[in-house]
Amino acid sequence: MNKTHKINFVFIISIILTSLVVVTGVAFPNIFDSVSHKMFNIIISNFSWVYIVGMLILVVFALFLVFSKYGNIRLGKDTDRPEFSNLSWFSMLFGAGMGIGLVFFGSVEPMKHFINPIGVQPGSSEAATFAMQQSFIHWGIHPWAAYSVMGLALAYFQFRKDAPGLISSVFLPILGEDGVKGPIGKSIDILAVFTTVTGVATSLGMGTMQIAGGLEYVFNIKNTFTVQLIIIAITSVLYMYSATSGLDKGIKNLSNANLILATALLLGAILIGPKVSMMKNFFAGGSAYLNEFISQSLYMDPTKEWISQWRVFYWALWIAWIPFVGIFIARISKGRTIREFIIGVTIVPAIVCIIWFVVFGTLGMDLGVEFATTATSVTETALFKVFSNYQFGKILSVIAMILLCTFFISSADSATYVLGMFTSNGDLNPSNPKKILWGVIQACLAIALLMSGGLGTLQTVSIVSAFPFTIIVIVSIISIIKALREEVKTSQEQCEKFYTKKDSKVINKANINLD
Repeated sequence: MNKTHKINFVFIISIILTSLVVVTGVAFPNIFDSVSHKMFNIIISNFSWVYIVGMLILVVFALFLVFSKYGNIRLGKDTDRPEFSNLSWFSMLFGAGMGIGLVFFGSVEPMKHFINPIGVQPGSSEAATFAMQQSFIHWGIHPWAAYSVMGLALAYFQFRKDAPGLISSVFLPILGEDGVKGPIGKSIDILAVFTTVTGVATSLGMGTMQIAGGLEYVFNIKNTFTVQLIIIAITSVLYMYSATSGLDKGIKNLSNANLILATALLLGAILIGPKVSMMKNFFAGGSAYLNEFISQSLYMDPTKEWISQWRVFYWALWIAWIPFVGIFIARISKGRTIREFIIGVTIVPAIVCIIWFVVFGTLGMDLGVEFATTATSVTETALFKVFSNYQFGKILSVIAMILLCTFFISSADSATYVLGMFTSNGDLNPSNPKKILWGVIQACLAIALLMSGGLGTLQTVSIVSAFPFTIIVIVSIISIIKALREEVKTSQEQCEKFYTKKDSKVINKANINLD
């Protein structure tokens, strides 16, 4: 009986599943690409609305929690206080939650919307507003609100209810302890592991492509698959070293370095860029973003071509990152209140992302439609082509490549740490061998995805793998509400008992005095 309990089914099945995907991608890349695209087409044709509606539900729920009576509940015991300073906390949130994507899409996405807008003239001021609006939607409140909901749930059950640091723990109010420890709970945790591995591998693949593209464009080092393998190998060693160094040393220090490099790149871009155009795009895009927040959140492209390339891809990518980012931000947020947590996780990073896209998007769009069309033809080199048209562009290109590497490492080491937790029954300090194993698997899957077809396959796999987890995240809202209601009810009952007892003592004392 005891031996059965010692078998870690989540770890074993997760390893088998991810290994099968890696082997298939490496040994049969064409079959892997074909199957993933067929699954992709089925999901886009029939279920794209699930991503759209699901993400809006998460945003609304996050905002509800900020203004609700539950906002003062602490993620931990009532005496717990935050472990990290606000600056270190924000830097770790930023590095884990976005990372590579900001550098990869910061300039190229606005330029693509600028030359291919919906309903307005390409290259016009309206197209620039459209480009900013869409970038704000994809990188603003929506992804961070989604992270905050799962992160909040995990932190609440882990630190306030002393449950294991697992996705299945969130469903304790619905499934009960037996259900969470049974096949359903195990299945949820296995799915969380698989979704995390594929989501992070997608980002690592994008980062590898852009680093290789930058090396070719700036230093004339030919972008070959061998170069991409070398990049993955070097960065993998570094992120596994960082992950095994621990949360307080490796990951925190690297996240702080990310913040410094990202700030340097952002300020440098503002310094050399068209500041008046940046201000115009900020206000025009921001106004459109806020005015059409709900309608854009529910926008369904009749042809499904645009929405699958942009909205659904992003929502799927963020959902694929929810398990690992959620547990990671939960781990670093012990002691904060629900209100403080939601505002910190949602608003501050969203504002930074919006400013980022204004700056780097304007740098590209200000060079015109013809340039934007040429630059975006090769996605991974677009940013470096933009920089080459400005003073000190080569310096910024070098900073961008270093930042890509550090974002690559910080995202992967956070994921490696979390995957170790997920497959160690929620242990806050998973063993180094287990973290190294997951680090190797992530690297191998990134290689397999690149072998199977580059960016197109990366996008396809992220959408397919995130679909089942979308349902789990939405259902988790019911569990969170149930737990919070129960806590408030219990707290009120305790208060009533306390005051009833106190009033009873006063009445008894008064009666004694009267006697």
